[in-house]
Amino acid sequence: MPVMRVALDTPLRRTFDYLAGEGVAHPGARVRVPFGRRQLVGIVLEAAATSDVPREKLKRIAELIDPEPVLDAELLALLRWAAEYYHHPIGEVLFAALPKLAREGATSRALREVWVATTDGVAAHESDGLQRAPRQREVLAALVASDGLDSEALVALGGGARDAIHALVKRGWAASQSAPATGADPESTARAAAPVTASPFTLTAEQAAAVDAIDGGRGRFGAFLLHGITGSGKTEVYLRLVERVLARGERALVLVPEIGLTPQLVGRFAARFSVPMATLHSALTGTARLAAWRDALSGRARIVLGTRSAVFAPLSQLGLIVIDEEHDASFKQHEGGFRYSARDIAVMRAQRAGVPIVLGTATPSLESLHNAQLGRYARLALPRRAGEALPPRLALVDLRAEALRNGLSTTVAEAMRRHLAERGQVLVFLNRRGYAPTLACTSCGWIAGCTACDARLTVYARAARLKCHHCGADAPLPARCPQCGYEVRAVGQGTERVEETLATLFPETTLARLDRDVVRRDEELHAVLARVASGEARILVGTQMVTKGHDFPEVTLAVVLNADHGLFSTDFRAAERLAQTIVQVAGRSGRGTRPGEVLIQTEYPEHPLLVSLLARGYEGFAETALAERQAAGWPPYGRLAALRASALTLHEAVEFLGEARRSMAAPRAIKLLGPAPAAMARRADRFHAQLLVESSDRAALHRFLDAWLPQAESLPSARRVRWALDVDPLELF
Repeated sequence: MPVMRVALDTPLRRTFDYLAGEGVAHPGARVRVPFGRRQLVGIVLEAAATSDVPREKLKRIAELIDPEPVLDAELLALLRWAAEYYHHPIGEVLFAALPKLAREGATSRALREVWVATTDGVAAHESDGLQRAPRQREVLAALVASDGLDSEALVALGGGARDAIHALVKRGWAASQSAPATGADPESTARAAAPVTASPFTLTAEQAAAVDAIDGGRGRFGAFLLHGITGSGKTEVYLRLVERVLARGERALVLVPEIGLTPQLVGRFAARFSVPMATLHSALTGTARLAAWRDALSGRARIVLGTRSAVFAPLSQLGLIVIDEEHDASFKQHEGGFRYSARDIAVMRAQRAGVPIVLGTATPSLESLHNAQLGRYARLALPRRAGEALPPRLALVDLRAEALRNGLSTTVAEAMRRHLAERGQVLVFLNRRGYAPTLACTSCGWIAGCTACDARLTVYARAARLKCHHCGADAPLPARCPQCGYEVRAVGQGTERVEETLATLFPETTLARLDRDVVRRDEELHAVLARVASGEARILVGTQMVTKGHDFPEVTLAVVLNADHGLFSTDFRAAERLAQTIVQVAGRSGRGTRPGEVLIQTEYPEHPLLVSLLARGYEGFAETALAERQAAGWPPYGRLAALRASALTLHEAVEFLGEARRSMAAPRAIKLLGPAPAAMARRADRFHAQLLVESSDRAALHRFLDAWLPQAESLPSARRVRWALDVDPLELF
């Protein structure tokens, strides 16, 4: 009886050996195994002839859940690579590729609901007990004459059949059951499928060249950086490529930063293609996510569209991977256990599968631009907007010479009046929620701070509350200073306050707001977008949500209220994020037939970042930023990993990191920086600190981490803290 190496969903950096039970357990299949006093779901990694554990002490696999693997050999190998690259326990990595219900052992087979006649129902049919309900009588007769009817069969019976079946269930004459999904072979279905709707667009020369270049690499790996300005038609390139992939009987994987913020992209895919499509993202219910995963696994779904975790979707016959907005930080898992970059794993998946991958964006990450410079990625440019639209005009508004009204300059207010009078729409961007970021006393200087975080509480005037955006703390808004009893006032602006100010300035104009405080569900998001698209809302105020792939053709003016955040940050990536945000906001303006204008408020109009961005565009900024990164040895010219720890006291967190640093001498190629408290040391009543590991040599960095992590893990202080390793961190907090 062979020994099976099984990975379990635990933080232990090892696998566990079991004797094979009944049935053949293939690598990538789920099994149920005894673990202490519990029964856990595990994933078989491989079979072995021997074990380090004496054979008589090995337990047997209790149950084979999957007769066939849910992780095929290609995906299993990718996940094992990811566990090695990110130095994370293999079990947690493998289970990250499964939906929650599958991790708990739910069947991997796609199911359908089937209605069957009960014994009482058969008796009622034979006695003709439905004389006064002819529709129920017809449906019951169909049930008795068949092995069961599913939803499609009910539709075929005509109108009223579904109401009739529910009535029969209520009488006890019919019952609902789950049965395996049936249908044509997925591959033959795919080959017969064709797009529902022909494209209404004619490709530009640049779009056509991009499609041909990418599709010309079919059957082999190629990474293509599709650098297209906002409005240049990147989505149409994706659609044409997917159309060709489907025509060959292959499947496509499309990753987006946040599924709720890209409804137009999802809608365009769903409208263009008749093939089944699965969407995978965290906002789905557990049952819906399991159903989408089953559709991907079975081959029924020919297109899988999702967020970060969809990079692990089980997809045989893969022909193309698309990453939309490849620069977006949402593709990186920042918190929790397994911290990975979906973009980077997608590139590796494409390479291993031998298929092309498209990384599309108007503002490429500096890492992707560097890869294009080195020839690892082929850069394809879309420098013109589709149709007759022209790029918007950008201008800085010097706040040092302007009168302000709650953060709104006179120049901006006048420009808004002009565009509204010309029947244009206006977008106002401020990446700060709430009414104001601070509540302060005008006498003693007291500031409302969070008792659990090193942060100030945000003012919510309409709700009369103070809230912490870091830990969720919530308190009533005081009328007086709790320290001296004097008057308090809100300091600064958030989207709620800006909306209030604009309502006063433009009382006859309808406003809409788009941020996480007013939009929590898909329906709310769609309602706001519909108001803007219909022209009902003439002014849209929003946070980062307004920059994510939305197309507002009637917006002719975009305003960035506070461009200074990030100009002087200690985070070396802050300037890149700011430049990307400004360009993305600017890209919402002038996408229709009318020219667009962008106004950027700043107190530092001479700042090199803003000057180069206006004079030379994003490419000019990126050229300067890359030169600065190279001089400093920061990514993409150097490699980083961050060992992070949190504890009930700052001393414990720093002590563990200090001991970890001293546990092994670093070679010359490795530089250790810290430990140091995080910029916001206390969050949610825990204290955070970090230790940076830096090297110009990727291989040297990983060799060091391989040897160092077991030393750090064995330290007694490691058991008194929560710690995690972040390879290629995007945020240095």
